[in-house]
Amino acid sequence: MSSIIVFLIVLSVLILVHEFGHFIFAKRFGIKVEVFSLGFGNKLFCFKRNGTEYRVSCIPLGGYIKMAGETPYEADKKGASDEFVSKPAGQRAAVLVAGPVFNYILGFLLFAFIFLTGSPQITSLVGGLVDDYPAKAVGIKSGDRITQLNGKDVYYWEEILDVVRQTTSGSISLKAQRAGKEFAFVISPKPREFKNIFGQQIKIGLLGISPSSEVKYVRHAPIEAVALAAKKTWNLTQLTYFSLWRMMTGAMSFKESVAGPIGIFMVTQKAAIAGLPYLLGIMAVLSISLAIFNLLPIPVLDGGHLFFLLIEKIFKRPVSEKVYERITQIGMALLITFMIFVMYNDAAKAGWIAKIIAVFTKQ
Repeated sequence: MSSIIVFLIVLSVLILVHEFGHFIFAKRFGIKVEVFSLGFGNKLFCFKRNGTEYRVSCIPLGGYIKMAGETPYEADKKGASDEFVSKPAGQRAAVLVAGPVFNYILGFLLFAFIFLTGSPQITSLVGGLVDDYPAKAVGIKSGDRITQLNGKDVYYWEEILDVVRQTTSGSISLKAQRAGKEFAFVISPKPREFKNIFGQQIKIGLLGISPSSEVKYVRHAPIEAVALAAKKTWNLTQLTYFSLWRMMTGAMSFKESVAGPIGIFMVTQKAAIAGLPYLLGIMAVLSISLAIFNLLPIPVLDGGHLFFLLIEKIFKRPVSEKVYERITQIGMALLITFMIFVMYNDAAKAGWIAKIIAVFTKQ
């Protein structure tokens, strides 16, 4: 039960931040916000303040704000100055973009907080060795602490991976501490070919060692924490867009690369068990991913509304109501199909589908 609560809290915060971005910019430009809802479907409870009804609805997998005159086709549109469609295109675009931007800001702030208060890093302590690989052959043992690679001090496992994986030919000079004594080794990583997360064939060097479970929390100065958070946010954005492109071109498995509510629940459950920094890190990744997803030019998403706004700007008038409704219906159908596929895929990965089939086929 606690895992479900953590999942709902994480999801609710991401949604609230996203919708608050839309809300605050709408208010800033004098647009009337009729409804601010956390969740979809029938409302569980609500209250009204300053002309806006604040709701909590029964389906907690999303949220929305309802602005007056959101589209030119609404029957109750009056052409009033506080309606969304009455505002200049620039202001409407700012309202649409604000939601994803606020998610970006949240992700960045979470990363900065983690780097400032202590980001978990696996240390350079060797946990295990693999037979028929160079590390065991040269005499490295479990419990050794690697202190230098090629004359440069190392403290964390990520630093070791950066050097070793790039060394597919030649050797590495390595120093390690064991029982208070220092040992020096010259070791040649074994090259191996693998497919990376993008489905690309790459060659990396391997020593045949695995890390221990020892973790240290590394704190950074405020300016450094901000710089690291900005770098992390930028790298994640590049990684996400590159992954999307690879999936669109068929170079990367769509089935293996996407996750929905079930997948997110499984990840947040594991992160919550690991500790608060891990949970906040997952939350930052989800927030940035939500921003990117919402900016895709898909009808019913913010990016889709921006696309309609661009057409209106180019042709000096909005698309016809019939075209708008048809494209929106198609977009909604595709989005629902996508969500069903992703949830089924998540359930299959988690083993739920196999268990359900076993129950119904049990004699």
